[in-house]
Amino acid sequence: MPEFPRTMIEGVSLPRMLIGTNWFLGWSHTSEAKDTLIKSRSRSQIADVLVEFLNHGVDAILGFRPGPRITEAVAEAEDRAGRGLIKITTPSLNIDGTDAAHSANAKIFDELAELGVSICMPHQSTTDALLDKRARTIRGMDTIAAMIRERGMIPGLSTHVPETIVYADETNLDVGTYISIYNAMGFLMPIEIDWVNHVIHNAAKPVITIKPFAAGRLHPFVGLAFSWSTLRPQDLITVGTLTPDEAKELVELSLSHFERRKAAVDMQMTRSKQTLIKRD
Repeated sequence: MPEFPRTMIEGVSLPRMLIGTNWFLGWSHTSEAKDTLIKSRSRSQIADVLVEFLNHGVDAILGFRPGPRITEAVAEAEDRAGRGLIKITTPSLNIDGTDAAHSANAKIFDELAELGVSICMPHQSTTDALLDKRARTIRGMDTIAAMIRERGMIPGLSTHVPETIVYADETNLDVGTYISIYNAMGFLMPIEIDWVNHVIHNAAKPVITIKPFAAGRLHPFVGLAFSWSTLRPQDLITVGTLTPDEAKELVELSLSHFERRKAAVDMQMTRSKQTLIKRD
């Protein structure tokens, strides 16, 4: 199977598909029971998924964070696959504006840089809290971005609000990329899908999209076809899976779309579909 198509964020080459972490950390956007199921997965089971992605050239993870569950799984997967993972992180920061907050954020960035993070994108809970729609700016983000740059990481912004991308571009904020929710269902999107598509297509930087399957509400065939066919060549999709087989299917479904062919994946078979099978 060929290597996955790639794009660039500043000087970093990335696969256009990124490995998400919600299905490793227990954030299902469904129920506490589903979260518990996710969190029951072991470090080695997470590494199994990462290795499958790595074997197909999907070598970047979004949502990397300190703590044994992810850092140890990443290290194990890198060792088993003989290939490194590009780390993209979305830290939550202290935004009360005090000297103590500045020092606390500096420690967060120091730790992330030490862990080898390439792209650091303050989480939506930080970014969108600083968004000022009246002034069309993101207050204090220039200082945060400078702190990230000083540590050799590329700054970006994670947001659930399309205005964040527009205002960052308008003010020439020193960031290299954005995260935006984008899916065919409009799940967790604050405005119509065509408007989010408009913002993405007019963004000055590559956009990393998340929730392509609406947290399991969209069939992967539908979610991937929509996203790949409506995004720009420089944009990316973040996917989450529980198993290596799911990872393998998402890679093949994506490649089949790029190559304009039917995907070589096994269809789910039930008794009600028996009438659809041609007889020899």
